[in-house]
Amino acid sequence: MGKLQVLPAQLANMIAAGEVVQRPSSVVKELVENAVDSGADRIDVIISDSGRTLIQVIDNGCGMSASDAVLCFERHATSKIATSSDLESIMSYGFRGEALASIAAVAEVTLKTRREQDESGTQVVIGDSGKLRSSGVSTPKGSNFIIRNLFYNTPARRKFLKGDNVELRHIVDEFVHIAVPHPEIAFSLVHNGRQLYVLKKAKSLKYRIMDVMGMNVADTLVDLSAQTSELNVSGFIGTPRSAKKTQVNQLFFVRGRFFRSPYLHKAVMKAYEEMIPEGVTPAYFIFLDADPSSVDVNVSPTKTEIKFQNESIVFQIIYACVKETLGRNSFGASLDFESEGSIDIPIIGDGFAAYRDANPLTFGGGNPNFNPFDPDSSLPPSGSTPSGNVSGQFFPDSGSSDSGSSGGGAGLGADASGASGGGQAGLYQDYPPRMGKDQSYGVLFESKCMSNTLVLHKRFILTPVASGLMLVNCRRAFERILYERMLKALSSNNHVSQKALFPVQVQIGVQERLILEGASETLERLGFDITPFGTDSVVVNAVPEGMSCEEGKVRTMLDDIVAVLSEPGSGLQEVLNQRMAARFAALGAASFEIGSDPMAPRRLIDTLFACENAELTPGGRKIVAIVGIDEIENKF
Repeated sequence: MGKLQVLPAQLANMIAAGEVVQRPSSVVKELVENAVDSGADRIDVIISDSGRTLIQVIDNGCGMSASDAVLCFERHATSKIATSSDLESIMSYGFRGEALASIAAVAEVTLKTRREQDESGTQVVIGDSGKLRSSGVSTPKGSNFIIRNLFYNTPARRKFLKGDNVELRHIVDEFVHIAVPHPEIAFSLVHNGRQLYVLKKAKSLKYRIMDVMGMNVADTLVDLSAQTSELNVSGFIGTPRSAKKTQVNQLFFVRGRFFRSPYLHKAVMKAYEEMIPEGVTPAYFIFLDADPSSVDVNVSPTKTEIKFQNESIVFQIIYACVKETLGRNSFGASLDFESEGSIDIPIIGDGFAAYRDANPLTFGGGNPNFNPFDPDSSLPPSGSTPSGNVSGQFFPDSGSSDSGSSGGGAGLGADASGASGGGQAGLYQDYPPRMGKDQSYGVLFESKCMSNTLVLHKRFILTPVASGLMLVNCRRAFERILYERMLKALSSNNHVSQKALFPVQVQIGVQERLILEGASETLERLGFDITPFGTDSVVVNAVPEGMSCEEGKVRTMLDDIVAVLSEPGSGLQEVLNQRMAARFAALGAASFEIGSDPMAPRRLIDTLFACENAELTPGGRKIVAIVGIDEIENKF
């Protein structure tokens, strides 16, 4: 007797289900696509426990007869194709006839369906034994698929599902991919009784995009349109200024079918070259209309990959179309001919007003008879100080400017010795002690000088040391400080928050909001206080101390947070904490500028040298540099 045997139908279907039904979102995708193919103009999706316990899809489409309702669960039973030539002109979503058989093999399924011309409908139930039972039922026109206990008979598959928030985000993605190209259909998505989307029929694609993605996305889109002999291109692309670090609004469609293509994504990004900074991606919704015979949608069982007959031509068409649209809307680089040959006049720093005296002829009690061209003239008194109140901007609580205090701002204050933070004493033992109040102040071009510490362009601190001149990169120093504080907060749950004077409401979209909700515990430990508002917005009540609460910066910060949280994680919690702290520290320091408080440079340096590592950022970039006396002398 031979060794080969034909697999039972149920076992064969379970194996096939591994290709088609990878997670709950796969079921949602297949059922909603079938509902669209049925001619429905209303489709409702109801989910419980991110699809683990219930997935229900209700449509008002054409429905099925009693015989078709039973036959649809047979493998390769389809009404879409009959001959091999039909594969070259596929116009519908589903055509393989594998989806329902695969779903029924790994879940408990109930179908209620009725055609308009039938007086009563049909109910089909497939239970845990795989047996199919059919009976008559009273039901509205259309189809109602109820999927319960997904992967109940394949526990290994169920064990490999991600957390509820991750699986729900996949469901939302698939829902959006189908809802966007069909503004003529009303959709709804409900999860655990909470409405995530309620989409009425829209007048146009742009209105549907606005309903799905939010007004903040739709307002940044410009029309895209081109007709060629190979294919037609239409849709919308985002302005360069609206490009973000997240990749949630980059969608390709061919004949209404969503597909992924890293190759064509490069065509879009190439068109934006030199218009957007590195690391950000513009939003785009690009619809391709090509001859069905030139497109192969039968590449994978999930039908998310598309094969074009000549991909290089499609690449060039998309690149040229996007590039032309950007140029037509004046998003390319422009030249300012009126300013040619003009002289750049130095701008006095924004802290200059703080050093003005009521008497313009005197400066902080200086000698009004002083003549800089007369060597015998008296110099300003060494104890003179500028008048005016200088408020701190580095930390909200500037604290005392007393020589023995570091200011204590942001909970990051170092002790009065400017501690070198364990292991740094040998390198920085010539770091100057704290200067007293009797030191003079001065303003030099755009820089502010406190004692013998100079702040250059709000970016660098220069201060003398025994071996020469020490330079500190302010942003990198602040990044190191934030990193160590956030790492401590993540490991000890001991965070410090900074309340916003006025809470900031930000519309971010359903997908981004789910990302934030999934990491709510981590964000809270870092010092964020972010609460949901409506279906697609959040309210930011507090941020980690040291970060800005300004509305514009909070909106940018949320984009950065979503980008960080969207990155693939690590199984080791310690490594995950380090990566999370490093990324949040980097985004917190990205727009940092040292404040006008004269004590701010001293506090920053003191806090830096209290860190465990004051030399390098978490990414390994140098924070401090020493320019030796010999090197300075060589300049002359």
